[in-house]
Amino acid sequence: DEEIEGLTDKYIPRRLGPKRADKIRQLFNLSKEDDVRKYVIRREITPKEGKAPKDPNKKVTKAPKIQRLVTPKKLARWAREKRDTVVRREKAKAEAAAYAALVAKRKAETAEKRRAAISKRRASQTGAAPAKATTPAP
Repeated sequence: DEEIEGLTDKYIPRRLGPKRADKIRQLFNLSKEDDVRKYVIRREITPKEGKAPKDPNKKVTKAPKIQRLVTPKKLARWAREKRDTVVRREKAKAEAAAYAALVAKRKAETAEKRRAAISKRRASQTGAAPAKATTPAP
């Protein structure tokens, strides 16, 4: 296992650092309260040929957009989504109760109509039967 010259004999650092907030915290051993944006690994950009830098003394750097970063905007979004979920659940519950009341009312109405029709039928049957029995046969 000998070193291969130019390949395994020298150390080349990684070009890019971690992008995810928790990975940056893990790399620098940060707590949840520390600002991850201060610790993100930036890389220097060399200006292209023919393009003069705006400020020759200032180095131009780029940093990745940090993913899974909990910001006040994100906290507000989570709270709004939770509120909306609760409102939707309460609305659905109220609509279900109103529908159940409507179904019960219609069921009671149909049952009452049915009872009225049956009692009317029975009344017409009991009133007509004795009248037929009392008529003399020819």
